Amino acid sequence: MINKIKASLGEAVAIIPDGASIMIGGFGDAGIPFELIDALLETPARDLTIISNNAGSGERGIAALIAADRVSKVICSHPRPPRSEVFANAYRAGKVKLECTPQGTLAERMRAAGAGLGPFFTPTGYGTLVAEGKEQRVVNGVGYVLEQPLSADFALIRAHQGDRMGNLTYRYSARNFNPVMCMASKHAIAQVDSIVNVGDIPPENVMTPALFVQSVALVGN
Repeated sequence: MINKIKASLGEAVAIIPDGASIMIGGFGDAGIPFELIDALLETPARDLTIISNNAGSGERGIAALIAADRVSKVICSHPRPPRSEVFANAYRAGKVKLECTPQGTLAERMRAAGAGLGPFFTPTGYGTLVAEGKEQRVVNGVGYVLEQPLSADFALIRAHQGDRMGNLTYRYSARNFNPVMCMASKHAIAQVDSIVNVGDIPPENVMTPALFVQSVALVGN
């Protein structure tokens, strides 16, 4: 019987090694797997590459990982959200590298990786610093930049409900980057508010199919 439920959040993240690349869902504070990140902080994993919409704010979540010197690189679209001093200070001190990617391009790079597609051309960033070192073309008078698919070793995901097989649903805007990160990662770990029986989530309400999820952990465990 397939059962992807882990006994605790700590058990779910214990397999993450030094040097891993990790996608972390969220947009603003919506959909951020704060509890999974807290559990990751309890492990010795370091030299991590974090892929997310932003580089963390306040003192929780990604900011806490950076403050603990666990992060060597951040790939994101919005490195300076409000209260992002932790990242800013680490970047200025040379402790953390930054790869800045336009938000739509970031999402499409992950989608391409998850769908098994190759590089793609986008007009976003053409002729700017974002395009430096990348192939650029002009087609029918429009400039394009060649972008590469973006995958990761792990994804930390915040969902609302999950079952033992790994089917997930999300609450409102907490969905954001979480589904595409499940697709683009080799091992997606989802924290859920509740675990339901297989079949309790109507098929049309499954927002991330079990195929893309490897571990499910209940918040509070």
